[in-house]
Amino acid sequence: MPASPSIITRDTDKIAAKTGNLYESVALISRRARQIATKTKEELNNKLAEFASGVDNLEEIFENREQIEISKFYERQPKPTSVAIEEFMEDKLYWRLNDEEAK
Repeated sequence: MPASPSIITRDTDKIAAKTGNLYESVALISRRARQIATKTKEELNNKLAEFASGVDNLEEIFENREQIEISKFYERQPKPTSVAIEEFMEDKLYWRLNDEEAK
């Protein structure tokens, strides 16, 4: 993924220039970040489900090295908001406005 997981200062004028409205741009980025987060969470849950145990007893739960590695991999990935901002700024997102006058 091209996005960096570190904190980056963003120029709000550049973000607002894409749609003409900063709030609209932030709403688009936020919607995309939620999509990315949901997809990532589903992937992680599917991978961890392979290691799920039907036992609820804490004494019988053991450390699974593969499960820990999978979790660490997902923790190291860039945050969904960083990825969404990069996609927005690189014009990789498609959006359209609903025409309220047509109603």
